[in-house]
Amino acid sequence: MSTPLTDTYRHRGLRRTLVEELRRKGIRDERVLAALGTVPRHLFFEAGFQVHAYQDKAFPIGEGQTISQPYTVAYQTELLRVQAQDRVLEIGTGSGYQCCVLLELTPHVFSIEYNAVLFERTRRRLAGLHRAAHLFCGDGSLGLPQHAPFDKVLVTAGAPVIPRALLRQLRVGGALVIPVGDEHSQRMMRVVRESEEEFSREVFDEFRFVPLLGKGGWGE
Repeated sequence: MSTPLTDTYRHRGLRRTLVEELRRKGIRDERVLAALGTVPRHLFFEAGFQVHAYQDKAFPIGEGQTISQPYTVAYQTELLRVQAQDRVLEIGTGSGYQCCVLLELTPHVFSIEYNAVLFERTRRRLAGLHRAAHLFCGDGSLGLPQHAPFDKVLVTAGAPVIPRALLRQLRVGGALVIPVGDEHSQRMMRVVRESEEEFSREVFDEFRFVPLLGKGGWGE
């Protein structure tokens, strides 16, 4: 069943309430909060499940994947420090929600999805929402070398290690945000490319993501 593309006064009120909840939980970047307050999260849910859209929780979207918890989306996006002219690579398009949040911050968003069924579904959804990201289907753990370098890279799945291919595609001064750990929990990390050969790393809070699939992730 398709989802009617309507965004009502009630939906906007629910988003305002969600934004205030995220602010209380520690999100401080007003541009990030404004982005989450703008993107209609309910349009990424089937009609029968829209009651869950503005609760601060993840939710299954099929194909073994989830739409991330709004707090997680805000947390990762805040760490990324996106600027208006940044070229951003997102690994794991998923539902397209995080992609649309990024598009509120920069028009230069490239996103790659591993699962072909999910990719096609999300491609149609974003077209219906008139959101103009560059979408690709393939192994996100390898990045998009043909479109590199990127100012920012965001990985929305848990990785066993930081994929070297993604580090190589960062511009000097650019940042990668990625959850790294085992199948059960990961620590959020931010890696900054300080020079051609030098990278600095910061480790943040613990999260739980679906696994990053592909050659630089958990394989098949």
